[in-house]
This record gives sequence, structure tokens and C-alpha cells, in this order.
Amino acid sequence: MKRTALCDLHIASGARMVEFAGYEMPVQYPLGVMKEHLWARENVGLFDVSHMGQVMLRGENVKTALEGILPVDVLGLTEGTQRYGMFTNEKGGITDDLMFANWGDDVFMVVNAGCKEQDFAYLKASLVDCDVDVIDDRSLLAIQGPKAREVFARIVPDASTMTFMQSLKLEWQGIELWISCSGYTGEDGYEVSVPNDHAEAFANALLAFDEVEWIGLGARDSLRLEAGLCLYGHDIDTTTTPVEASLNWAIQKVRRLEGDRAGGFPGADIILPQFTNKPARKRVGFLVDGRAPVREGVEITDASGEVKGTVTSGGFSPTLAQPIVMAYVSTQALDVDEPLFANVRGKSIPLKLAAMPFVPSRYYRG
Repeated sequence: MKRTALCDLHIASGARMVEFAGYEMPVQYPLGVMKEHLWARENVGLFDVSHMGQVMLRGENVKTALEGILPVDVLGLTEGTQRYGMFTNEKGGITDDLMFANWGDDVFMVVNAGCKEQDFAYLKASLVDCDVDVIDDRSLLAIQGPKAREVFARIVPDASTMTFMQSLKLEWQGIELWISCSGYTGEDGYEVSVPNDHAEAFANALLAFDEVEWIGLGARDSLRLEAGLCLYGHDIDTTTTPVEASLNWAIQKVRRLEGDRAGGFPGADIILPQFTNKPARKRVGFLVDGRAPVREGVEITDASGEVKGTVTSGGFSPTLAQPIVMAYVSTQALDVDEPLFANVRGKSIPLKLAAMPFVPSRYYRG
């Protein structure tokens, strides 16, 4: 297994390590998953996400070239800000989701750990006149929670006024940090790229504050589920289109039918008509009646037992104190608003359709 630059620090902090996307990663710390989750909702959670892929894209026409492979507005993104995007295939499926930032002449991109090698190869093959520089000498940390802004400002004061989806280069003790005001929890906070040889010192500087605790992959997953955020390979994959995944908001009007730069990306002829012609299924959220957990792969049925969908992410919500799920469900079943159930070991558990995010997001927008 590969190791991040912070692996020894995790072990010293009492982390239970597991394999994830080819890396030895912390799944939980002595605090435990439930308490870690609540800590991030109430204080500041520190996450090592260095396994994810970082890449810098350069070239005179790099943004135009990116619009040929991303179904989102790249050219209209303001300098110093970032945007959510995705790679799609010719069938309209999602091959990965990502974040990318406009840094003037450069575009900084972060992709998922499990897809990064294929993503790097795809970028190099697609952006033939551009420089695709894979960043392997920097770690990535996420600082998340309602007190994250206050705490982070103690060591990087200039970050205190950053708003949601800003992406800037700032300094800490003479070290250049690449900071975005974003995260995967629904909380205010930052994601910070720091040189590997300074990553441990930077993490320790944050951990020195009483408000900060390490948070592992277990609580990271329950936090993102409460935030209604997709996990690649579970809630989205090569068989799901952005519209099926309820990611319509991620495809700006300029790239849709009738837009000034409509289409021109892989799968556009399948994806764009779905904005007006409903797909057969949609990703939705449910609250689960009772306390029995409903996990990925569980079938969703109607009152007669006919299968109407499948759970893609499910678990207990520590914040709501009840189980929640995300699932793909027949749009026909959703349109008629019929009662739906999770079929768990032959038992039908009632489900209640819920708006996502399940827990309100607290991003700082200024």
C-alpha cells in the first residue's frame, strides 16, 4: 500500500489504519466514528485527503480544451475561484467527479484517489497542446467545522475573509499553501495543499488548538452523506448521468441546449436532452423509519413488493439520530408519490422522501 506523508503521524495519534484506494489510511481514531462526526459538526475536524490526485494544467488554450471534456462552464469561471465538475463518457456516464480552480494562466484540479491514474492519462491524451503536471510532492488536508474559520485564521490570517469556492495561494511560515474554501462535509472550512516536507508541521500546528481533532474515513463518509454529497463509485459512476444523479446544477446554462457554448463534451447528446425529458431514474434522499441501518445495495420497493430503486449510500446520521439513505429510484414512482420501502432481509422498512442535504450546509458566502 502507498502511504501519505502524514501516515506516521496518524499511527502516533492512535489511528486504526485500513486500505483505501491503494493507500494506508486512517478510518478512525481513539475518539471513535460517532464522536468524530459530532466533533466536526460542533468544532473543527482535520482530515488527511492526500490520497487524492492533484494536477496543474497549463497552456494558452487550456480552458477551451477543458470545455471539450467537461460539461461545465470553464471559460466563465472567475480567477481565484473554483468549480465542481466531472468527466463524462460517450454514453453520458460519469467517469469521475472533481474540483478545478482558475489560477489565471493555470488550472489546478483535484480528482478522486481511485480514479486519479486514469484521469491523469485522460487529461494528457485530451489536452494535447497543454502541459499536464501531476503534483506528487504536496499533501492535502481538509479543515472543516463551525469553528474552522476562527481557528485557521490564527495561523493563516489572510484566509479569514475567503468565501465559499474561493481558491488562493497564501503563506504560512514562508511556505506557499494552495487554499480553497470548500470541503466534503457541508461545513465551513478549507482544503489546503501543503508541501510534503512541511505537512506534518502544518498538521501539528492545527492540532495544537483544543478545537481541532483528527477525523477518519468513517466519519468523513457519514458527514458527506448528511451533506447529500455523492461518493464516486457508489452514488455516481459510468452508468449514471449527471441528470440522473441530480447534479443538474453543476452544468451551467451556457453548456446546455440553447446555451452559447452548448454541448461539445462526451455524452452531450444523451445528457442534455434529459434536462427536458426526464430520465427513467433519479438520485434522491430518504429518511428511514426506525433505527435499523439501510446499507448500499438494498432494494427499494413499493407496497406490492415491486422493485423501484436501489440504495447507493446509507447509514446512521449522528446529527439527526436516525438512518438516512441516498438511492436511485424510478421517476415514475416518484411522480405518483407512492409509499416506498427498503427491503432489508425480507422486512419492508418505510421510507420518507427527504430534501438533500439532510443537514443544512453552513458554507461561508460572505
